[in-house]
Amino acid sequence: MARTWAIWGLFLGLIGPGPACAQVDLSTLDQGMQGPRTQVLVLGSVHLSQMPEGFERASLAPVLERLAAFKPDIITIEALSGEQCDLVARHPAIYGGPDGPGGYCRKLDAIKAATGLDVPTAIGEVHKTLKQWPAAPTPAQRRRLASLFLAADDRNSALVQWWQLPESERCVGDGLDDALVAMLEKAALSNNENASIAARLAARLGLQRVHAVDDHTGDNVDASDVEAFGKAVQQAWAAGAPAAQAMRDGEDALSKAGDMLGLYRYINRPEAMRIAIAADFGAALKDPSPQRYGQLYVAGWETRNLRMVANIRETFRERPGARVLSIVGSSHKPWFDSLLGQMQGVEIVDAEQVLK
Repeated sequence: MARTWAIWGLFLGLIGPGPACAQVDLSTLDQGMQGPRTQVLVLGSVHLSQMPEGFERASLAPVLERLAAFKPDIITIEALSGEQCDLVARHPAIYGGPDGPGGYCRKLDAIKAATGLDVPTAIGEVHKTLKQWPAAPTPAQRRRLASLFLAADDRNSALVQWWQLPESERCVGDGLDDALVAMLEKAALSNNENASIAARLAARLGLQRVHAVDDHTGDNVDASDVEAFGKAVQQAWAAGAPAAQAMRDGEDALSKAGDMLGLYRYINRPEAMRIAIAADFGAALKDPSPQRYGQLYVAGWETRNLRMVANIRETFRERPGARVLSIVGSSHKPWFDSLLGQMQGVEIVDAEQVLK
């Protein structure tokens, strides 16, 4: 089992001299555990929606081949769930309004009009449907489940169902009207890794869904001066950027060449991640502002990662021994590997080996 607490010292300089304190060592707690260990592969990703014009989704085929060979039972993605978007809409004073943090939550008026379902009801229907899901679902059942996923604000899982339909069955009916079919067809063209890698792979492997595990409820930092906070973080990034320039140039060269397998191999190397993290969060911790804005930024980032990892753990809570693929922005990967690697009965899979 991976034990990587020292990563905090390497990246962030958080480990300093001080008196030793007695702690309970949990690293050997699962020795002698009965049953299989859960295998978790964290794939650090670029955000493919930001790829330059001319990007071809077909160039992802070698990446998909290697991920398919891992044979995940569960796939998680960096996306907000409908449940969280429903939560933030109910607490605008805390999370800033119905669009949620960062504007990541969608307006669902057209979907609700077509299905008659609000998000909480749709989530309940999804759970009930999946518990009774047949081994050989009919096209009508897949269309119905796709409509429920859309109503639950889980568009990527709706795509998983849509792509498992024969093309002749990708049509209106069973909860899908013209507007929702058009929505799915548009989503199918997305470069975003949640669709172009995760949902594609899930459909290819015969899975029924992907799991949205992102969480922004803990990184809405309550800075006394938002403008000054943003300026301090930007200045920290600028200070850290020169040390990471060669690495960024390497990423850009692979992207422009269309070598997506090479790019994913590159960004999942520990050395590349060390450089990126030091240039971002390590630089922020050196922010000299009296308000310690850099520390606030890192605290929000760590809270987000802790909650995301808890969401991932929930996906395999009742499935010990599952094979889990978590696709997330590459800056999250060191935290995910570290935190997930501390969990009982969990082994972290080496992404470099999978991508060979």
